[in-house]
Amino acid sequence: MTVKTSETVQRNFVVEGIDERLLFGQNDVILRIIETRLGTRIIARGDKIIVEGTSPDVGKTLRVISDLVTRIKQREIITEQYVNYAIGMVQENGIGPAASIATESLLSSSLKKNIKPKTIGQKEYVELVDKNDIVFAIGPAGTGKTYLAVAMALAELKAKKVERIVFTRPAVEAGESLGFLPGDVRAKVDPYLRPVYDALYDMMPPDKIRKLLEIGIIEIAPLAFMRGRTLNESFLVLDEAQNTTSPQMQMFLTRLGEKSKAVITGDITQIDLEAGKPSGLVKVQKILGNTPGIGFVYLTERDVVRHRLVQSIIKAYEKHESRSRKNR
Repeated sequence: MTVKTSETVQRNFVVEGIDERLLFGQNDVILRIIETRLGTRIIARGDKIIVEGTSPDVGKTLRVISDLVTRIKQREIITEQYVNYAIGMVQENGIGPAASIATESLLSSSLKKNIKPKTIGQKEYVELVDKNDIVFAIGPAGTGKTYLAVAMALAELKAKKVERIVFTRPAVEAGESLGFLPGDVRAKVDPYLRPVYDALYDMMPPDKIRKLLEIGIIEIAPLAFMRGRTLNESFLVLDEAQNTTSPQMQMFLTRLGEKSKAVITGDITQIDLEAGKPSGLVKVQKILGNTPGIGFVYLTERDVVRHRLVQSIIKAYEKHESRSRKNR
């Protein structure tokens, strides 16, 4: 039913069989986000939802609500992060993401119900790793590059597709080198791989992680310690790859042995190398971009799964950098 009143329209949407609290959140917080972002008024009466506003905005609101209903039917919880993502996708593409990101869980654990992609870009990332032996995931902070790499590595280990996992990254941080940090090799490299540990502890009990580290099934080592090794039946993860030089990148990639996979993650907008040293992650895109068996996925601010302001921060910095380049 459509009732025109000057410049506004009113449309009804029936959500039969859907708990209103699941759809709109506690104290209608999800409803308020949709109203604020799309400039509409939403009235919920039982299983009937009435949307008022200009015709384009009402249409977008109805598509967002329909997407949320699909998400609930997939047995997913509607979060503020997801609804903001859905609104952005409807505004950009005219359709919500729920149907496109529906996928099986990567990992089920005692600490989390299910770990799975939360955006279309993340789903593409997971699918590329499934189809290729080497995958480069390039994108800004908060897009789940490292977190999903850890989840995929643990899933492969659990399925006995690999015998061990190796996490590494270049030790480039505020001018310090590993040699100046106290402790043994493990103690030196641990601060650099904190995001990997955070992800591991989010997915597995601490005692199990410690055991796997002790017996070498999970290995965490500085990139320099990869030289000369051949890693068979392993899942390799190179994190913060934007801070590798081209020789380091080549060295890492040639460690790959039989029945192994490698995931390389990085953000080419956050290069910490000394001036004059080109990034191996930037160069490798030109060298291996069309090589069969090697995949590249480019995540954007749309794939950010941290606080909603992280998207705004990334966009603001991108605009600033774009203006700076034009003024040079």
